[in-house]
Amino acid sequence: MNGSALERLAATIAARKGADPDSSWTAKLLAKGPEKCAEKFGEEAIEAIIEAVKGDRERLTAEAADVLYHLLVMLAARDVTLAEVLAELDRREGVSGLAEKAARG
Repeated sequence: MNGSALERLAATIAARKGADPDSSWTAKLLAKGPEKCAEKFGEEAIEAIIEAVKGDRERLTAEAADVLYHLLVMLAARDVTLAEVLAELDRREGVSGLAEKAARG
């Protein structure tokens, strides 16, 4: 399969949209709506923060993977693609973080 692991995961998540919620965890999350997907992302982000503070690299790695998965599910729930996010990162490349933040207000 071509592409990065993140691109493959995003494609799998997109393919699960509209699937039977009993057939996959992703389909079940998406069927619950964007708000539930956002809630799950938040829960996973908090778990990653806890592991970062504790300093457990192995647990942080696992939680970071969960964060990325749930971020992609949350984006899919609102029809935002990984390609759109990557394009935004490309747009910001070479722009000072301080300048970019100031431009957003």
